[in-house]
Amino acid sequence: MSICQQATSGCRLLRLICVGNEPDPFTMKMNLTPFSVKFQPVFEEVITMYSTIRVFSVLFLLSAPMVYGKAHGDMEFSDEIKTRQQLVQVALAREPADLIIRGATVLNMFTSKWQKNQDIVIKGKRIAWTGDAGAWSGKSKQIHDASGLWAVPGFGEPHKHIESTYLSPEYEAELVIPMGNTWTAEGSHEISNVVGNYNAEYWLKAERAGSPLKIFVSVGSATPPTVYESGGGYYGYKEMADFLKYDLRVIALGEVMDWPALINPGAPGHQRIWEMIQATYDNRGVVEGHGKGLSDLNDINAFAAAGLSSDHDADSKEAGFNKLQRGTYLELRADEARYVLPYLVEQGIESWSNVSITTDDRDVHTTLQLGSMDYNIRNAIESGVPMKDAYAMGSFNTAKHFHIEHLMGSIAPGRYADVVLLSDPKTVAIERVFANGQLAGEKGKYLLPIPKIEYPEWVSNTMNIGRQVTAEDFEIKAAAGRKTMNVALMEVFYFAPDFIRGELPVTDGVVKADPAKNINKVALVDRHTGSGKVAKMFWRDVGIVTPRSALASSHAHDLHNVWALGNDDEAMALAVNTVAESGGGWALVNNGKVVAKVRLELAGLVTQRPAAEVAEEVEALNIQADKMKWIGNPGIPELMRFAFLTASPWKWQLVAPYEGNPGGFVNVTNGEIHPVVW
Repeated sequence: MSICQQATSGCRLLRLICVGNEPDPFTMKMNLTPFSVKFQPVFEEVITMYSTIRVFSVLFLLSAPMVYGKAHGDMEFSDEIKTRQQLVQVALAREPADLIIRGATVLNMFTSKWQKNQDIVIKGKRIAWTGDAGAWSGKSKQIHDASGLWAVPGFGEPHKHIESTYLSPEYEAELVIPMGNTWTAEGSHEISNVVGNYNAEYWLKAERAGSPLKIFVSVGSATPPTVYESGGGYYGYKEMADFLKYDLRVIALGEVMDWPALINPGAPGHQRIWEMIQATYDNRGVVEGHGKGLSDLNDINAFAAAGLSSDHDADSKEAGFNKLQRGTYLELRADEARYVLPYLVEQGIESWSNVSITTDDRDVHTTLQLGSMDYNIRNAIESGVPMKDAYAMGSFNTAKHFHIEHLMGSIAPGRYADVVLLSDPKTVAIERVFANGQLAGEKGKYLLPIPKIEYPEWVSNTMNIGRQVTAEDFEIKAAAGRKTMNVALMEVFYFAPDFIRGELPVTDGVVKADPAKNINKVALVDRHTGSGKVAKMFWRDVGIVTPRSALASSHAHDLHNVWALGNDDEAMALAVNTVAESGGGWALVNNGKVVAKVRLELAGLVTQRPAAEVAEEVEALNIQADKMKWIGNPGIPELMRFAFLTASPWKWQLVAPYEGNPGGFVNVTNGEIHPVVW
């Protein structure tokens, strides 16, 4: 039936309802029923109105295809749609391919089967076709012989802080792509606490400039980490929603870690955390978790019930298994994987689809020694995970978790042409790595040019201490007339509900550190607000014995103020000022002189330099540190950069001074404060 016929039939039905029959075909007068005589004027008015509607309806319906066709025919498709339209034509052999990787044995992630003698047909950055070698009938500009090799998808990090590598994203690509790592879900709350609302823009700059490393941003929930800290950013509902709308590369809310604020409705940070979770759900993102110290079943269930979909902390093998059983996606670091994965094997789990492995934090020097995701996958295989599942844990599982499996995680049409060619899959022996359809790595070497990026001041000029600090800033004054003072003491990774108490001598009105008793001074300098405020106290079982010495760094998770550790106030001031003058990084002072430093000029966290050059500086720092005498273990106490975390399970912690707490010593679970000496 035509559009006109449909409209006419509709009006005829209306008349039948109103008057009981059709009008006389010759006179067009109504043969009214007795009931309708009384309402004739009303019925005729209704019929006239609907006849008019019929005319306009017919005209609209006739014109609609033209209007619709014009509007949508002129629509500008996105780059993603244009790419897929082209892939269709290549798959149908109507257009030529750019590259065929020929003859490899390919791991099919959808069937968990190895497929021998396969072709991977590539157009631009994506895969257009896969199947038996020679079966595709189209032409290709280039064929790469991969016979005798094993092909697996490019490795993907489920949870990594690239900032801990010390490299900007374009140089991170140089470091990790030859190791098979072609994409990363970036935790981002290190940089977010420095650059604030520029977070996503920073992470996407390198790929937009041509870097083949795909970075998917998990927006840092710990911005700021607690209500007792203030840095370069503040994220609530609006900020989180804006990030997710900004670019499809923004995929998640990163590791929700303020556990006391999350579970206690009266806690000061409760509203902000739940606003961010709601913003993530409202915009169809993934909510990541951080459950350090959570092993009680009630806590584990509450964690999952809150919607925190993943965890990269398993304090015991049992805790890891319990979290997995309640739907939490495990993102296991190498140290945890060594005890959790064998336990999962012992438990006889039949699906590894909700398990992955990750790096989290690993500096450039250590990465060059151990590896990246290749090391993590190798570790999983050695821990008893079936080999094919280990590779899925390093790619496909994580792509599904973040709902980006249409782009990453498998060697299949439409996905990025990220292919790792192995000579031995059991040992993760990498021969070549393709990223975005280009040969990017071979036998450990990066082969592609590194884009030149001009980073703006919001990330290249962030050391806002506001002044040079002096030795006096680090003095801890004693009460008048006292020869000793009671002191609050802490240790690295001290989680007890109360701090340690001790007693230290007073010299010239100042409380002194006592390296002979394994006690050094620790300080935290505000580098965000320009105030240059300094919080200081004493810590035990960490520090330097060598006189007039100190170590300082702007790597202080998660807010990244400048910390200093030492036994001499002048040495601590020199170390902090050296870090500030470098734009951020590390500085080591031995006997009153700077003997080593690492320059991290972007956000005070990373540097825009090649991996080998930065690793050389880190090695030089360690060599100079090895010449000094330290409390406890010899050498740089690298864990100090994580020692100022305020997430669960920390209780008492030193933060930068804030209103109402000039000393900066606070119980981050309830806001209680205490003097550092009394």
